[in-house]
Amino acid sequence: MSNIFINHILGSTPLATTINICLLILCLYPIVGSFFWFCGALCYRFLKSNKRDDDWQVLPKSKQPMITIMIPAHNEEVVIEETITYLFENLNYSNFEILVMNDGSTDDTAAIIKQLQKKYPQLRSINIIKNKGKARAFNIGMHFAKGEYILSNDADTIPEPDALMKYMNFFIHNRDMNTSAVTANMDVQNRSTLLGKSQTVEFSSIVGVIKRSQTSINDSMYAYSGANTLYKKDFLIDVGGFRQDRATEDISIAWDHQSIGAIPRFAPNIIFHMNVPETIGQLYKQRRRWAQGGTEVWLTNIKKFIFHPIKRRYQMSMFIDSTLSIVWSFFFVITTVAFLFTMIWLALHGNYERLFHGFVISFIFVTFELIAGCLQLFTALLLDHNGAKLKYAFFAPLYMLFYWMVNPFTVVTTLIPAMKTILGFGSGTWVSPKRSSLQNHK
Repeated sequence: MSNIFINHILGSTPLATTINICLLILCLYPIVGSFFWFCGALCYRFLKSNKRDDDWQVLPKSKQPMITIMIPAHNEEVVIEETITYLFENLNYSNFEILVMNDGSTDDTAAIIKQLQKKYPQLRSINIIKNKGKARAFNIGMHFAKGEYILSNDADTIPEPDALMKYMNFFIHNRDMNTSAVTANMDVQNRSTLLGKSQTVEFSSIVGVIKRSQTSINDSMYAYSGANTLYKKDFLIDVGGFRQDRATEDISIAWDHQSIGAIPRFAPNIIFHMNVPETIGQLYKQRRRWAQGGTEVWLTNIKKFIFHPIKRRYQMSMFIDSTLSIVWSFFFVITTVAFLFTMIWLALHGNYERLFHGFVISFIFVTFELIAGCLQLFTALLLDHNGAKLKYAFFAPLYMLFYWMVNPFTVVTTLIPAMKTILGFGSGTWVSPKRSSLQNHK
């Protein structure tokens, strides 16, 4: 429909041809992208011989590097005790400490930590008077951390018992000294609701396919998981720590690391369990923050890639993908609104033949998207946890029909806030989502 309009206005000029090609690319982007991630994940599984996270050994205490588990906490009284107790009682690693950054909590978080310190001498805490955000709390704690490695661990995040041992094997056995951090494979802990089950499929798709594909392309990835990532402290210092005014500090620092030649890595066989939003409102707030953070990173780095493409050639694939994703989001929102208005106009004027043709064309396009998306999702479910999540495949249609529609709208609605951040008006303050006890999800 748009091609007919363009040809009617511009004729068959080179400009019209160029515009039509761009529109075709944008129309096919989600379909081609899904097939691309699908093929990339298979390449990682069958062609990537040096994954480095599936052949690990127990390190004796004398050879265990010191790790600081840092927990940024703001009003986490519901979950903080269970998390700290689990980490001390269940991790199969000896040489570590826990440093809680109490970021302006107004509940009983500080009192709970103080009580736990009587039981666990390796537990330390720093109280920050005013809440200025997770990134700032982490940057402060970084200078007090005793470990040469720092594990970022959210207050509601539970890593598997062997996580630290696997992490350190990855660093020790990795011959590339430029590894800046290793991020683990996220798993949904609260699956009791329909929303939780649906996000189980979503996170498998993101982690199980996209990050594997990114790793298979250039042995790197676009973003860490802020909930559980082991950083080498020296590389945190090299980039000046986390950007304190960003909506997503974990995405920003992954790009910052790559800009200095360091390599963010993904270890799918290291598992951590995290809570996900349980209401539509909480989910939408989370996705807005993610979308804003992604746009902020893109705006921050766009000048570097345009003026120094050769220097940034190894990260060019992630820049192109981010660019297409943001441009496509605007294309999707604009064309969706135009399509709805066109269908309403045709219905009001009784042009039912054109109305029928419009719906048929749209359903054909959606069908191709569903096929590509199903391939991506089922590949993720098969690769992730050795197929243990296949039982959640029933919720794949909800993922594709709802989450894929939400993402472009969040990108469009957060463009202005992202631009304000880049211009120096960003804020890193945070509000913890409503928590429920971890025991409720076991």
